[in-house]
Amino acid sequence: MTSPQARPGPEPGPENGSEHEPGVLQRPGLVPLAKSWLWGWLALAQLCADLVLSVPYLVLLVMLVIGVCLTPFVLVGVPIVVVSLGLARVCGELDRFRLRALVGVQVPRPTAKGEKNWWQRLLFDGRAWRATAHLLLSSLWGLLAGTLALCLAALGLALTFLPLYRGELEGDSLNLTFGLRNVPAQGWMVPLGLVVALVVPLVARSLVGVDLMLVRWLLGPSHTEELSVLSERVQTLTVTREATVDSVELERRRIERDLHDGPQQRLVSIAMELGMARSKLEKDPQAVRELLDRAHSSSKEAITEMRQVARGIHPPVLTDRGLDAALSALAARSPVPVSVSVSLDPRPSPTIEAIAYFCVSEALTNVAKHSRASAARVEVVRDDAGLLITVTDDGVGGVDPSRGTGVIGLGDRVRAVDGRLEVTSPAGGPTVLTIILPERSAPSRRTP
Repeated sequence: MTSPQARPGPEPGPENGSEHEPGVLQRPGLVPLAKSWLWGWLALAQLCADLVLSVPYLVLLVMLVIGVCLTPFVLVGVPIVVVSLGLARVCGELDRFRLRALVGVQVPRPTAKGEKNWWQRLLFDGRAWRATAHLLLSSLWGLLAGTLALCLAALGLALTFLPLYRGELEGDSLNLTFGLRNVPAQGWMVPLGLVVALVVPLVARSLVGVDLMLVRWLLGPSHTEELSVLSERVQTLTVTREATVDSVELERRRIERDLHDGPQQRLVSIAMELGMARSKLEKDPQAVRELLDRAHSSSKEAITEMRQVARGIHPPVLTDRGLDAALSALAARSPVPVSVSVSLDPRPSPTIEAIAYFCVSEALTNVAKHSRASAARVEVVRDDAGLLITVTDDGVGGVDPSRGTGVIGLGDRVRAVDGRLEVTSPAGGPTVLTIILPERSAPSRRTP
């Protein structure tokens, strides 16, 4: 079994989920072979833990066998089986945690079946029996690999530090591991011990690959379960893609409508007034002056409306100063008093920032149109799930997404990036809109 070449860290990065070497293995000056050697000491700790836990694992298996044998004769065997299977599940979680803590590999849990009662889930969903099989194989493997790794480590250390205790040896001879008795203590054993000490972590790194294989095979999801998860994922992506396309099309129509009803009408009016001024240029200079003043005023209004349309597409303040300033400007234009609290350091990716901004913009628009609220509050923080956005108002409540109250479009926009939207709005209020946006790697920003 080939050991993994890249050791993912205990926790994926909060934004990109990339795999990396944790702790001291992150030092940039270490070459890949040195990283593998340092990682091998953690693998050695994993094998030693296998050796220590193999005995209680075997005792638990014996207890399970006794319970199964007693079940046909006396009912006392049933609780023994149930307790043994429950402990096997606990040991499986322990091994999953050990693999993550020492090896740095996170193995997902298998999908639970639909049994409702705890004893049905324990006896019939197969996870407990797979955990039991893992106990058997990992305990046998732990006895073999753990003993081998521990003996090699002891041999390397004993030979390396031979000069420190050579004078205390009887007959100037050593009793070493692997059945080596009365070996004469010689000076050449010290470099041999150094070589063994250098090789032991690499050997442990290879042996721990079997642990990883057993955990993935018996404690992880089966191939059928992985295909089922991928199928559900494809269906979700298909639905969100269609919703995103519809949302983009509605946004395009809104921009066209805003341009047609606002700046386009202004520009047509300006063109007509300038044409009238040109026709009266020689006959009525006073009327020309009035027409030019009206055209100048209309041009200013057209510029203002164009800025509002552009702000609806992507506000420049969001790119220049970030989400805090953009939401503060958005709150300042709201007819309902809005307080804003943003705690983000560092800034999220531009995509997540834009989605967060437009979600808050749509939410505040709904508050102004439908809630009859006297105040609202926007909070944006970062937690383990990603960007957490909360919009609260003290309005009349009663928001129902199924009735098309403006929340459906928000849900489509959020699900397009695998986010979640939750609405709590009892009759009489308050209404709490919670949006969770998972974060990914943000590209580097250059300060202008």
